[in-house]
Amino acid sequence: MRLPLAWTLVAAAALAAAPTAPATGAPARCPRLTGAWQSDNRAHLQQVIDDHGTCAGPDRRPRPVAAFDWDNTVTKNDVTDATLSWALRHDALLRPARWKDTSAWLTDAADRALTEACGTGVRAPLPTSARPRCTDEILEIREHATTTSGAPAFAGTWNHRRTVPQYAWIPQLFAGRTPAELSAYARAARREALAAPVGATRVLGTHTVPAYVRYYDQMRDLIRTLRRAGFTVYIVSAGAEPITEVWSRGVGIDAAHTVAIRSVLDRHGRLTTRTEGCGGLPATRGEAIPYIDGKRCWINQEVYGIHGAAAWQRRPPTHRPVLAAGDADTDVTFVGDATGAHLVVNRNKPELMCRAYDDADGHWLVNPMFIDPLPRRTDPYPCSTSAYTAPDGSHGPLRRPDGSVLPDLFDAG
Repeated sequence: MRLPLAWTLVAAAALAAAPTAPATGAPARCPRLTGAWQSDNRAHLQQVIDDHGTCAGPDRRPRPVAAFDWDNTVTKNDVTDATLSWALRHDALLRPARWKDTSAWLTDAADRALTEACGTGVRAPLPTSARPRCTDEILEIREHATTTSGAPAFAGTWNHRRTVPQYAWIPQLFAGRTPAELSAYARAARREALAAPVGATRVLGTHTVPAYVRYYDQMRDLIRTLRRAGFTVYIVSAGAEPITEVWSRGVGIDAAHTVAIRSVLDRHGRLTTRTEGCGGLPATRGEAIPYIDGKRCWINQEVYGIHGAAAWQRRPPTHRPVLAAGDADTDVTFVGDATGAHLVVNRNKPELMCRAYDDADGHWLVNPMFIDPLPRRTDPYPCSTSAYTAPDGSHGPLRRPDGSVLPDLFDAG
């Protein structure tokens, strides 16, 4: 899963010394994007490829980097959720000794609700296929961070720009399984989700969830074109890494270029509830996952070889992706770090959409979802009041680098 250290150090040194001028003559020789995009987005993306691709001929510069979120950016619907759905219907989760062992922030109320709904019996497979109450509790905690009775499922202190407990909780639910087993579940879920018709749903307990996933054709084409043009393309996701790797192979991205939540393994090679750290943080129970500022940290660490506290900081342009794409507030930091294009799939997430519509550097591109796009939002995004999520979880106004507050902005569709 990791890039070799020698490659990382060489690449980082080359980047530090590299010129940043675009390849001359690139437009005539770079591969062309296809497919339907909003407005002139395709032309803008093509210009970035032409300006920064190494396709014009031999070039001493390091390969430019592009980084993509996965769920609802490259695919329609969430592939970790699709795998969880499959696991719940096939009794693939193991019952923990105590539910509170699964997360550092799980509340007593959630522990009681899960124990009552799912029964007892250490390390036995959870009979979720026959216990809809158990499935309901797990899905409610995953979706809303509450129990089915409405009690908070997580409490305590965490950095809200580095993690969110219910995201970290999904790989923690697979503790006791091996990465190979989790990958097998993901492959089975992938076959099922790709075979289901667009728009299909299923009922799990009392929850209605999507039953299908689709790769966006435009994103597949964009990734393929970038790679042909000499870009190194990474996936950076807040999903479970073995699951994301199964899906990223479908767009030609291998495990070495797929970064997601990485579970620490025990001495038998099984997943634990601990996750690898970033930016100088050791392995923890989910305190530094690829989430908001955490995505910047993981890109800096895994792509550019920057370790310690410096990995949390915005780096010089030579150590940032040229193009970055996302769909949610969890992506706002790394998408904003891109030097050539910030591509946003519009799902009406306020912090990301405020940044996109403010378009401070003229490089933000907004595109509706390619399948079943949302209707245009009629009320403005609360950019001036509550769009920003602070590390302590409070909400406030979004500010530009000069300190000025963004005004409320309307959805342009």
